[in-house]
Parts: sequence; C-alpha cells; structure tokens
Amino acid sequence: MPPTTPYAGKFSPYNNNDDNLHKYHQPMEASYGDMCYHDNSLVSGSLEALIQHLVPTVDYYPDIRIRDVAPKIVQLLTEWTETFPYDFRDERMMRCLKEMSHHLARGDEYSWRAMQQMTQRLIRRLAALGQYEEAIATLNASAAERPAALKTKQHNGQRSDVLSISDDAFILAQQLTHIELDRLSFIGPEEFIQAFGVKDPLDNHKSFFRKRKTTNLEAYVAWFNRLSYLVATEICMPVKKKHRARALEFFIDVARECFNIGNFNSLMAIITGMNMSPVSRLKKTWSKVNTDKFDILEHQMDPSSNFSNYRTALRGATQRSITAHSNQEKIVIPFFSLLIKDIYFLNEGCASRLSNGHVNFEKLWDLAKQVSEFLVWRQVTCPFERDRKILQYLVTTPVFTEDELHLASYESEGPENHMEKDSRRSLRSSLLHREHR
Repeated sequence: MPPTTPYAGKFSPYNNNDDNLHKYHQPMEASYGDMCYHDNSLVSGSLEALIQHLVPTVDYYPDIRIRDVAPKIVQLLTEWTETFPYDFRDERMMRCLKEMSHHLARGDEYSWRAMQQMTQRLIRRLAALGQYEEAIATLNASAAERPAALKTKQHNGQRSDVLSISDDAFILAQQLTHIELDRLSFIGPEEFIQAFGVKDPLDNHKSFFRKRKTTNLEAYVAWFNRLSYLVATEICMPVKKKHRARALEFFIDVARECFNIGNFNSLMAIITGMNMSPVSRLKKTWSKVNTDKFDILEHQMDPSSNFSNYRTALRGATQRSITAHSNQEKIVIPFFSLLIKDIYFLNEGCASRLSNGHVNFEKLWDLAKQVSEFLVWRQVTCPFERDRKILQYLVTTPVFTEDELHLASYESEGPENHMEKDSRRSLRSSLLHREHR
C-alpha cells in the first residue's frame, strides 16, 4: 500500500493555474475515506480501508497475470521470512508458504526458483535458531552446576580466575564482543512485539501465533546479569588484597576497551558488577586502585538526564558505523536494558489505535525506526579472532550468588559495624544450612 495520498500525483508546484490550484490543492491534513494523511504521508486508517487497498473485491480486481505479480510476492515473502522467521515455526504457516510456491510454479519459473531458495534459507535459519536455544539451555545448565569448591572462599588457590585465562584487557573485551554479537544476532523484531504487544480486543487472531513464544531476548538480559555477577565474583574471590586490586584494575581496563569498541552492553554490565555492594564496600581494596579511568567510564554511563552522556556516545558510535570502512568500526552494541525501556515507553506512551479506531501509523513508524536500527547493529560480523578457552570460561564458569558474594566480601574485609557482623553471621548460617540440605 503506498504511503502517499491517492491524489499525490496530481499536485505540481510548477502549475500556477488558479483553477487547477483550487481544484486539486489539499490541506496538509487530508482524509480520503477511512485513511488520513499528513503532508502526503499516511498517519492513520481503519483496518477496513487498509484491506480495501490490498485485497481485490467484486468491484476491484486488476487484470494481471501471475507472471506480473510473482516478483512482488517473492519480495514480500522474502522480507517476511528473513525478518520474522519464528512466524514459520507454525506448521500452518509453512503449509501456506508451500502452497504459494506451487501457485507461483504454474505462472513463473524464475519466481518459483526464488521461492525455493527462500524456503531453504528459512529452514536453515529455523534450524540455527533451534540449535542456539539448545546451546543456551546447555550453557545455563553447565553454569548452574555449582561445585562445592565455590561455596566458600578457596584458600588453596586451586580455582582458576579470569586473569589466569587472559591478562590482556583488549582480548577479553574482544571475546565479550563475540558473545554479545552472537546473542544479538538471534533476537528478532517479533520478540519486541511479543514482549510489549498491546492486548487489543479488535485483534481476533492472536491465538494463531501464540505458539511461537521465544526467549532469546530474556536470555540476552540474563547474559548481562551473569557478566555483572562474574565481575563481582572475580573481585571478591581472591584472598589477598593485592590480587583483588589487580582484578579491579583489570576489569576497569576491560570496560574501557569495550567502550572504545562500541560494546556498551558489556561496559554497563562490568560497571554494574563493580558497583554491587559486596564490591563497593571493599574500601581497603579500592584504596590500592587508581580510579580515574573508572570515574570517566561511570560518567559516560551516568543515568542522570535520561542517560544523556551515554546517548551522546551511542550517537557517535552509530555515526562511525554508518561511515565505517571495516567491520570493527561498524560495531554498535547498545545498553540493551535501556533500549528495551525506550521501546516499552514508546509503545505504552502512544495508543496503537486512535479514538476513531484507526491504526496509528505515526507510532508504528517510530517503533519501526528504533527496531530497524537495532536490526542493522545485530547484523555486524565480529571481526576479532575467537579464543575458545576464554569464551568457554566467560559463559560457563560458576559465579557467586548474591549471598555468597556478601559472605566472600566480609571474609575479604571484615565487618565494619554491628549490622555487618549480624549479616555475616546470618549468611554463614544460611549457606551452611543450604549445603547440608
């Protein structure tokens, strides 16, 4: 359906005939039946009017051959299958796709071949999505297998730490970027729709797609939380103060490298982990660290003024990506929780349907703009070499729970007041009880 008015082609800035101006000139706000336009762009319309422009009726049935429309049908289905592959996990949708291929086969061999190729790509994509979901489930199960050695602080030093795996901050930031881009690539726009879709009583076919509930978005948020707890665990785990200080300095350098790469999600996860109370209370450890670089990073991600500093940095990274000459310059990994909040409030702040029942296209264009920008970011191929040992460590090594972090923190630097003493006593008792259950 064209986004311009049905009469847009009749307007000409070069036609100065007063009669024509009087006859054809339309106001900036114009209405044609049940569709409304502003500056020749569609802003709202009833479903009935929209369907009327798309579906032939008794009075309107264009005299066309399948050969004429087949390329357009293939183009539409290609965009659909590539953008919303989860729609086709439903067997009924796949049957419809196969039936369409048979219809095209009778009218246009070229389009039929294009449909075959498209279907094969879709099947491969669905297989990859399934494998990814299974892999995430396996990784989560592996990380959940918490060895007894992690329950209490290891004084024998047998547990490896991140610095024994890699002491190069740039390489670790590169591997974090691999994980981020891998997981981003499996998040489709339909997941935002499922997460924030308004329960519209006028939509009668919700149940048709109910089966395709996905969890990739939730898995990505869980990765952010895991990275935060991993950072806190690595800092609280060492027995000696100099080792804790070294871990702090290392993660500050990793966070800075993430910022330089354009990996804002890992950057924020690291800052979050370092600001957790079990870490922030380690005053003796922090006193051994030059915090100037950390203060700069915190300033960049400061939540005040609706994250204005971060949004400025994100715009800079986005502009760099647009003019990039290499894949490394194209990397933009947004602070994902904030992106979700932005989309949520945009969705909640405007009605999907206007008071007259029209579909609110202005809101949909704004939503599409944000999601489309995200889709561009997720398609970047990570240019860095993979280090499987580091990657395995980052996604599978067990991490402390919140209670275990607090206890490890108290064991590193003893309680400073009666409240902390009571907290340590309670935590010891609670964790000991859990171990013997």
